Amino acid sequence: MNSTENSILKIYASSTDKIGQDLIYEHLVLLARKRGITGATVYRGIMGYGSSNQVNSSRFWELTEKLPVIIEMVDKTEILEAFYDFIITDLQNITKGFLITIQPVEIKLRKKGSQK
Repeated sequence: MNSTENSILKIYASSTDKIGQDLIYEHLVLLARKRGITGATVYRGIMGYGSSNQVNSSRFWELTEKLPVIIEMVDKTEILEAFYDFIITDLQNITKGFLITIQPVEIKLRKKGSQK
């Protein structure tokens, strides 16, 4: 496969960020699924900071933690660009900061599994 044909879209945010009443990572993953994006994964970090320069880290005594998350999606570049265009207005309307990147990726194998 051509490496510029497929891309990975990454959205760096916080685990407590919301779009309306929904957590940003839940909202975006469910929306990606509904719009047919091939795959999406959310990673939760144990420590990080963004443009606010405030360090957030995981501590065992905290019940609600504000931690960094990365929402990652892989698909054809044109599909991810269209998804980005679809979500950017909602993301720009939230007051919290975030970062979005897209980069080419070479997919070596794409095998669908059976559902059981």
